[in-house]
Amino acid sequence: MGNCLFSQGADDLSLLNESEGGSLPGEPPPPYQERTQPLPVYHPTPGESRLAHQLTEEEQVRIAQRIGLIHHLPKGIFDPGSDPSDKKVKECVICMMDFEYGDPIRFLPCLHIYHMDCIDPWLMRSFTCPSCMEPVDAALLSSYETN
Repeated sequence: MGNCLFSQGADDLSLLNESEGGSLPGEPPPPYQERTQPLPVYHPTPGESRLAHQLTEEEQVRIAQRIGLIHHLPKGIFDPGSDPSDKKVKECVICMMDFEYGDPIRFLPCLHIYHMDCIDPWLMRSFTCPSCMEPVDAALLSSYETN
């Protein structure tokens, strides 16, 4: 048998050091770290949070309905426009960061806008607008009844 499995100058240590996230030559490779996604936490009632497998079937149904209602809210991309009078909304009141061109936003029925990454978790806890405290689900349900 020949040396078909070995390339010139290649050994196990050099292969480890050349891999992504490797260490300097002569040093041991970094320890293995599993990348885990954090488990989603749900809020079945205000002030209470649990993992999905800890929820009752009724709570799971209510949360699924809430997720469905959130996904029916209009979304878009922030575009401040060229007219200076169009720049009325400057920041998301949840994270207090200025909106930037291209940010994904969600519109509530009361016409307030927020970053999607900010408002979606907020609405999972409280289905009211953070600015005017208008109930979001009542406005959504009444729009379905008028159509």
